[in-house]
Amino acid sequence: MLHCVIIDDEPLAREILEEYLQKSGVTDAVQFSNARDALAYLRTYEPDVLFLDIEMPEMNGIDFLKSLVQPPVTVFTTAYRDYAFEGYELGVIDFLLKPIAYPRFQHALEKVRDFLQLKEENTNLEQNLSEETPDFIFVKSGVQRVRLAFDDVSHIQGLKDYAIIHTVNGKVVIKGSVKAMLDIFPPARFLRVHKSFVMAVDKIRRIERNRIIWGNYQIPIGRSYKEEVMRMVEY
Repeated sequence: MLHCVIIDDEPLAREILEEYLQKSGVTDAVQFSNARDALAYLRTYEPDVLFLDIEMPEMNGIDFLKSLVQPPVTVFTTAYRDYAFEGYELGVIDFLLKPIAYPRFQHALEKVRDFLQLKEENTNLEQNLSEETPDFIFVKSGVQRVRLAFDDVSHIQGLKDYAIIHTVNGKVVIKGSVKAMLDIFPPARFLRVHKSFVMAVDKIRRIERNRIIWGNYQIPIGRSYKEEVMRMVEY
């Protein structure tokens, strides 16, 4: 059961989100019309997920999120597409553009549920200590050790102190930053394309504006990484 907090200064927007949550089987949701009251609540309670508007009076959603020492899993909800890149840099798991359609909301909620479930598995990476260049790493979850082939990895998303590794067989969530992933995954095969994203070079096949399209995923390309990404593609 998820405990959710909705922060939005628009009453209709809050009602729509709560309705979507109820349709998805989530009944534990608290609403706030401003960041000040929400901050007071979060000093006492620890929700699982935060649905956060950006354009709000007094304190906007970006400043609100930056003020939290240990923010919950966060989904930005906004009418302004331009905030998506900044949101990912703050470690949000998804970005919902208003008006929000229910199927798109469901997709975001599933991402939240998957992340929280996988995080509970306490998975870690183990470096291969072979002197040869490895084609894999081992993932340790509890007492199990699973071989993870680099060929199977498409991209990695950083969420604060965690990283979501996307593979052809599903997702793995591990404790560690994007920088820590770059120390383990071979640089000849994996390229940092954004502050919060690493992409397998051989999976870069389609770019639209400042995004890499991979299946149903849209991986943002950061301004400071674009030149390197385009160089790799042209090569």
